[in-house]
Amino acid sequence: METLEKKANFWDNLYFGYVPGKYFLLFFFITVLGIIFDASPKGFLGAYTICTVFGIMLDKVGETVPVVNTYLGGGSFVAIFGAAVLMYFNVFSESTTTLISDFVKSMDYIGWVVGALICGSILAMDRKLLIKAGALYFVPILGGIALAFGLTAITGQIMGYGWRQAILFVSLPIMGGGTSAGAVPTAATYAAAMSKDNAYYLSMIMPAVVIGNALAVVSAGILNSVGNKFPKTTGNGRLMRSAITPDEAAREKKPLDPLAMGRGFIITGIFFTIGILISKLVPSIHYYAWTILSCAVCKISGVFPERLQEDVYQWYSFIMRVAIPCVLFSIGFVYTDLAVVIANLNATYFILVLMTLLGAILGPWFIGKALGFYQVECAITAGLCMANMGGSGDIATLGAANRMELMPFAQISSRIGGAIIILIASVLAPLIGYGL
Repeated sequence: METLEKKANFWDNLYFGYVPGKYFLLFFFITVLGIIFDASPKGFLGAYTICTVFGIMLDKVGETVPVVNTYLGGGSFVAIFGAAVLMYFNVFSESTTTLISDFVKSMDYIGWVVGALICGSILAMDRKLLIKAGALYFVPILGGIALAFGLTAITGQIMGYGWRQAILFVSLPIMGGGTSAGAVPTAATYAAAMSKDNAYYLSMIMPAVVIGNALAVVSAGILNSVGNKFPKTTGNGRLMRSAITPDEAAREKKPLDPLAMGRGFIITGIFFTIGILISKLVPSIHYYAWTILSCAVCKISGVFPERLQEDVYQWYSFIMRVAIPCVLFSIGFVYTDLAVVIANLNATYFILVLMTLLGAILGPWFIGKALGFYQVECAITAGLCMANMGGSGDIATLGAANRMELMPFAQISSRIGGAIIILIASVLAPLIGYGL
C-alpha cells in the first residue's frame, strides 16, 4: 500500500515544465507519432506544438543532469543545443524541418516573443530606475568592446594569428549584433575598404559569429551560477542596485486575466508598429531599438495609462510562463549551426573567441559595478548580449541565465551596440586592414 502511495505521489508531483508528467509523456508520444507519419498540424499550431513539446522535454533533461544544471544553464542550454543536434543529424523529416523553419522565419515567432518581453519589461520597470539605467548603460558596453578587442589582439599576436586578423575577423564580428545586422554589413564594410570581395570576408567572419554565440549561451549559464554562489553580485534579474518596489511585488502576485492579456497582445503590436514606422524614416537603426525607445518615452513621460501598462505586463507574464521552451528549441533548431562550429573548432580559433567573450564579460563587470549595476546582470546584457547573434541570441543567452526580464537592455546591446560596431568597423578597416 505504501509503495502504491509513493508511486501516486511521484506522478502527482512530477512536472515537465508547466505540464503534469502523467499527461506530458502521452503528449510527447503523440507528437513523435505525428512527426513520423507526417500528421502534425500545419502552420503555427503544428510548429508550436512540436517545438514546445521537445523544448519542455529537453529542458527537463537539462534541469536533471548534474553539472549541466549547475554550471551551464541547465534546461535552456540543453533545449538550444539539443535542438541543434537534432537538426545536425537530420532526425526530423524534411516536411517537419520546413514547418519549424517557416514558423521561425516567415511567421517570426521569435519576434512575437521578443515583443512581449521588450514592452512588458519596460512598462513594468520603475520609472526612476529606467532613467538612471538608460543614462549609464552605454559606458559598460564601450568598456566591454575595448577589453574584448584588446585581449583578443594580444592573444592573437602571441599565438601567431596576428593582432589585426584577431580584431577584424574574430572579436569585431562577434561583438557586432549577429548576422543580418552584424556580419553582413561588416563584410560589406571590409570589402569597400580592404583587398577582397564581400563573400570572402563573410566566410571569414561567420564562424566567429556562430561560435561566439554558442559560447555566449554557455557563459550566461556560468554567470547565473556565479550569481547563485555570490549573491552580492546579482540582482536576480534587476540591472541596477535598487530594491523592488511594492507595486512590482504586488503585480507579481496578480492572477492572469485573459481579457487583459488580449489587450496587452494588441498594445505590443501597436508599439512594434510605431517602431517600424520610425525605422522607415531612420532605417540605419533597427525597429526593435525604436520600439524600446517608444516604450521608454511612454513610461518616463507618464502619458501611457497605468491600466494599459498592466495589460501589457499581463501579456508579458503569460509569454514568460508558457512560450520560452518553444522559442529556445526553435532557436537551437534553426539558428545554431553545429556544422560551422565543428568545422572551425581548432585550439587557436577557440582561444581567440574565448578571449573576446572574456573581455566582453570583464569590461562590463568592473565598469558596471563602479556605476551601480549588478555585476552579473551587467556582464550578461552589456557584454554577452553584444557577443551573441542578435535577437535570437539574446533569447538564448537570457534563457540560459534565467533572466528574460532583461530583454530591453539585451536588445539595446544587440541593435544600438551592433550599430556602434559597424561604425567602428568602418574606421578600423582602412586603418589596419591593409593587405588582409
